[in-house]
Amino acid sequence: MGHVFVGSPTLSAQRGPVRQAKPFDDGFRPFYLGGTVFGAVAVILWLGAWYHGYMPPSLAALLWHVHEMVFGFAVAIIVGFLFTAARNWTGLPLPSGVSLAVVFGLWVAARFGMYFAYSPASAAVDVLVLLILAGVLGVRFVRARRWGTMPLVAVLLALGLTNGMFHAAALGWIEASPLAMGEVGLLLVVLIQMIVGGRVVPGFTASAIPGVRQVRPRSLHVGCFVLTALALVSDAARLGPVWTGMLACAAGLAVTAQAAGWNPIAALGRPMVLVLHVSYAWIPVGLVLLGLSALGEVPRSAAMHALAVGSMGGLIISMVTRTALGHSGRPVRAGRVEVVMFALVHIAAGARVAAALVPAVYMWGLASAGVAWAAAFLLYAISYAPMLLGARSRAPAQRAKAATGAP
Repeated sequence: MGHVFVGSPTLSAQRGPVRQAKPFDDGFRPFYLGGTVFGAVAVILWLGAWYHGYMPPSLAALLWHVHEMVFGFAVAIIVGFLFTAARNWTGLPLPSGVSLAVVFGLWVAARFGMYFAYSPASAAVDVLVLLILAGVLGVRFVRARRWGTMPLVAVLLALGLTNGMFHAAALGWIEASPLAMGEVGLLLVVLIQMIVGGRVVPGFTASAIPGVRQVRPRSLHVGCFVLTALALVSDAARLGPVWTGMLACAAGLAVTAQAAGWNPIAALGRPMVLVLHVSYAWIPVGLVLLGLSALGEVPRSAAMHALAVGSMGGLIISMVTRTALGHSGRPVRAGRVEVVMFALVHIAAGARVAAALVPAVYMWGLASAGVAWAAAFLLYAISYAPMLLGARSRAPAQRAKAATGAP
């Protein structure tokens, strides 16, 4: 992997000749821009509908919010990242040009359908996006004999199935809670974060800080994933508060040990690396809160938002900056704009978890979290739009591999 640089503002850091890139040359370009704009606007719409009843979606407002932050916003970033990273992981072509535009068009159509005209048709289009992603990656991983990445395909298929069950429940076709299906979707996203983050967080740290000491036993990585998966299955299947509480707390402690072994202290002063550690740290926080909520000690909302805003939002803002910079041929370093974005997302996470834990600050915390979240992702969209739609380096391959953790 290449080195990670930290220093002056990123957006003015480009040097040397560039060539014009097209918006659908790479998966990250349309999906990062569309996903971050949607992530910001969706929270603004949600707050308006929740507080004042402004412009309510065609689906029940709470269900729309839960679904769209997982299966709309997060899935967009997952598609953009994996359609880009898997090209480096496998050496095989991924959708681009017309085929990528079609997938992006399906995602956009699903967002409009979910808000303005929820129906079986819009639900089918929404589910199709994840199935395409899982199918394309599965074929590429098999062709490249990347058997170690196949669990990622399995989790993506499970996420697609969960999305389908959400719609079946929301449309009244099955006896199930669509809200519960949305939460299961979030927990599956956490597993995806652990698969990808367990590789890139320590890898980028070692790349940025040569000689850094880390403890990275594979057995601990696998054990954390299995223990977390068991906790999430116990929670989803409602196997009982004691089992769920014990498994989730144990998973949280195990992931804490895993993350501590990556030497996050060494990343102090390097924002582009430090944000990865801080974001990943929200996973054990969320797991412990999930265990405590199962035991009736804290509200469940605290756990869900630690995972959704803290780990999911934090890892998304860190990866959409890193991969956009690397794949557009720019130095992967954090400037003032990036530091502000990183801080806003984690302020949002802290405020939202505090709102769930402390009823006295609920309304203030909810509003503060929404404003900080929307500001972070709108700032990304505005600042990075020229990069996502415009020029990139003549030879970005080395930085691109460093940005996505390619071997």
